[in-house]
Amino acid sequence: MGNCMFFSRSNRALPIEGTFALPSPLPTWPAGTGFGLGTVDLGGLQVRQITSFNKVWSTLEGGPDNLGATFFEPSSVPEGFFILGYYSQPNNQPLHGWVLAAKDQSDALKKPIDYSLVWSSESLKIKQDGIGYIWAPIASDGYKAVGHVVTASPEKPSVEKFRCVRADFTDQCEACSWTWGPGNRIDPNGFGVFSLRPMTRGARALGVAVGTFIAQNGVKEPPISIACLKNNSSNSTSFMPNLSQIEAMIQAYSPWIYFHSNEAYLPSSVSWFFSNGALLYKKGEESKPEPIDPRGSNLPQGGSNDGEYWLDLPVDGKAKERVKSGDLQGSQAYFHIKPVHGGTFTDISIWIFYPFNGPAKAKVDFFDISLGRIGEHVGDWEHLTLRVSNFSGELWQVYFSEHSRGVWVDSSQVEFQNGNKAVAYASLHGHALYPKPGLNLQGSNGIGIRNDTEKSKLVVDTADNCSIIAADFMNTDGTPIVEELPWLNYFREWGPKVTYDIAKETKNAEKFLPGRLRKAFERFIRSLPNEVLGEEGPTGPKVKDSWSGDEA
Repeated sequence: MGNCMFFSRSNRALPIEGTFALPSPLPTWPAGTGFGLGTVDLGGLQVRQITSFNKVWSTLEGGPDNLGATFFEPSSVPEGFFILGYYSQPNNQPLHGWVLAAKDQSDALKKPIDYSLVWSSESLKIKQDGIGYIWAPIASDGYKAVGHVVTASPEKPSVEKFRCVRADFTDQCEACSWTWGPGNRIDPNGFGVFSLRPMTRGARALGVAVGTFIAQNGVKEPPISIACLKNNSSNSTSFMPNLSQIEAMIQAYSPWIYFHSNEAYLPSSVSWFFSNGALLYKKGEESKPEPIDPRGSNLPQGGSNDGEYWLDLPVDGKAKERVKSGDLQGSQAYFHIKPVHGGTFTDISIWIFYPFNGPAKAKVDFFDISLGRIGEHVGDWEHLTLRVSNFSGELWQVYFSEHSRGVWVDSSQVEFQNGNKAVAYASLHGHALYPKPGLNLQGSNGIGIRNDTEKSKLVVDTADNCSIIAADFMNTDGTPIVEELPWLNYFREWGPKVTYDIAKETKNAEKFLPGRLRKAFERFIRSLPNEVLGEEGPTGPKVKDSWSGDEA
């Protein structure tokens, strides 16, 4: 990568000196009409994903891990395409990014009429590679800027190779992850650089991320001056993969999930859960539970989580304990495919079902404490999401769900095995998913729920026994990609609601703690979310906000 070698204060190479690539080359995708062909038509504006860059300026302090950030100009832009904005990334990881370049088809692009200086590093008292200047393009009436320009000199940049975009091809953006600031943490009142994403996101949203950044003084400074693009095509999903391409992506990227060696509550298929004695209960008729068809055909469909129905384990004690343990060998991964960022990316969500979620354990300073029944519930749904570029088919990010939250992780920070298959670690009893093994504490100040993970012999390749259960777009002939199973449209809870005395469950644990830790522990218990406190089954995948929206 041209002009991007530099060193930190200790003369050790920074991570960004390296350029990330997936462990194995991308496969040749099966034939299709739009996916993986390099260009997407937004309804009169063609865009391409540019992944090669030339370094413009870098700072060696501030930002994540206090390692600084680097600013890049897109390079190798194809003839006829124009730059829409520059790229920036923290120095704490290898170079791995993209920005869109655009080709005009309908007066959708115009040169900026001028630039205004947003910020310069001239007065910055930290280590930096020269002086950097960040400029905002000034657009003609009816046009908007979708990215900044960065120079290493105070002279205004040229307007010739940069373009602004007609307003009807733009959408509102919001700041996303922190890229850089002069300090090692976000200063609400200071200068900051952030990545951008469309404000409205999800399977039906038309906003398109450009891959550029926002630079502004004060993170709460309204409104954001940089826009995103918008897909104006009459068929915004025309560049989504077909079924053969989806199946090829599953074989290429589907993750391996490792379970803790002490895990007693393993996953199963939904049909195994139903066939091995799971029962459907109806409010007011609790004495007459119904067995469930393997496809869930007799489950109530649609509606809402109104408390009228719930599922539970078998009544027989031995059968109940056997079902709670799951069936790892026959477990199944359920794949949901949806368009995001205006159909320029595909999200592949992989859902895993567990018949039972085990009890939690807390860490309080140096003490490990059993929390009794806290954390237990029948039925548990967890998932990962793979975000794949529709321009190339490359895997760019992986989302790891962690209880009621989760985190997007760049592919450069993901563990891979067997080629380009991501690796995830399920926490002991709770099944939250993490990108690295070890202890992940759900809490702060040394007090929290333990999420222990490790690489054991209990492992599943999610591609081995998988099922595509839903796709939020149609084939080119207008037919559904897949037929949805009845259980997917069961919108009630997958386990009963059971209440118990929280204080009683934690009383035995508290008596071993010193006074100051006991009070801190009590405050922590009161702060736990509802899915941890009390025993209540979750709703299924289709009821989650992320099903039609974005992950986070």
